[in-house]
Amino acid sequence: MEARFNLFESPTATKVAKRFYTTSLALEQSTLPKSLRELVQLRVGQLNGCGFCVDAHAKEAAAAGESALRLHLVAVWRHSTVFTEAERAALALADEGTRLGDHGVSDETWAGVRKHYDDDQVGALVCLVALINAATRMNVIVHNPGGSYEPGAFAGLTD
Repeated sequence: MEARFNLFESPTATKVAKRFYTTSLALEQSTLPKSLRELVQLRVGQLNGCGFCVDAHAKEAAAAGESALRLHLVAVWRHSTVFTEAERAALALADEGTRLGDHGVSDETWAGVRKHYDDDQVGALVCLVALINAATRMNVIVHNPGGSYEPGAFAGLTD
């Protein structure tokens, strides 16, 4: 599979990508563990069918210490025993926050998130789900394929 279009060949898209990355740095400073952030992003990539995002976030999660078993089970997290109650709440938010048109974020999911995360972490989770959804959509639109991502590849992407 070959990408339809290289977003980094567009000056405007490159500026947007740099700003996305810069914005995501604020999430790095949150108290949400890196592995949880990567699991949430991996799940959104799966839901949106983004090969590039699944590749990137599976590799970043592994680099952050996630086991192969947990990475394989993210796709079926509701039917597995390897995630904590707090992680399940975050993954439920990722699912419902990605599929907003189905029914939005349920009160039950919201209550689970509020039970396990403080205000700053809730804000970080909401921003994380929104940002990765935007990124996956850009990659899916241009058919950006997965398979060649190297962990830390975006570290130098700043203005």
